[in-house]
Amino acid sequence: MQMSREELLKGLEEALDYRFTKREVLLEALTHRSFVNELRETDSRDNQRLEFFGDAVLGLLVSRRLLERFPSTGEGDLSRLRAALVDEAALAQIAEKIQLGKYLLLGRGEEKTGGRKKKSVLSDALEALVAAVYLDGGIPAAERLVDLLFGPLLETSGIDAVDRDYKTRFQELCHARHGKSPHYVLEEVSGPDHDRLFVITAHIGETFLGKGVGKSKKIAEQAAAKEALGRFEEMEKSET
Repeated sequence: MQMSREELLKGLEEALDYRFTKREVLLEALTHRSFVNELRETDSRDNQRLEFFGDAVLGLLVSRRLLERFPSTGEGDLSRLRAALVDEAALAQIAEKIQLGKYLLLGRGEEKTGGRKKKSVLSDALEALVAAVYLDGGIPAAERLVDLLFGPLLETSGIDAVDRDYKTRFQELCHARHGKSPHYVLEEVSGPDHDRLFVITAHIGETFLGKGVGKSKKIAEQAAAKEALGRFEEMEKSET
């Protein structure tokens, strides 16, 4: 037996852990422009305006969480982290997790071309959904939704994103200056199994450029690459 539209929407509300007071705002967030274009007589509005607003709401709330999660991280790295968390691929991944595609109102043409699985459609709809929650329940409701949807990414991907960024920038500088990639050396491991401490150094050829200490190899490599980047910057300043 096929579920009614109302039952479907209740399923989405359960996934979001939020009950809408203004159901029309939720419906607008789920309405793709193809649906409105094909049904010209309908009073429905597509989700493009909400998508625009949701982009801003997400930027604000994710930025706030990043400031709290990484209190000592600089503006440039915070910007890159935010960009990674709210790009099309990340948003589409979250949308897929809550099965957002099955709730969308699509035109026949968009339906036939697999619109429910398109990353662009899913990411736009997720932004519109965040805006809808904000408009219906205010900042507190939107914050809870962002914590629910983005919390796991902030916890598991944040350090990796910073790590990739420092190491990528360090590698790019090494290639630009020396034409080769850096390498990392594990110098020391101390502490009990449940509380290990790693010491890693960064080198280019035989030249030492930075040392990092951390609770994991990734964190220690990140710190080593960061220190190495600082040395590069000092070298550049001394040459000017």
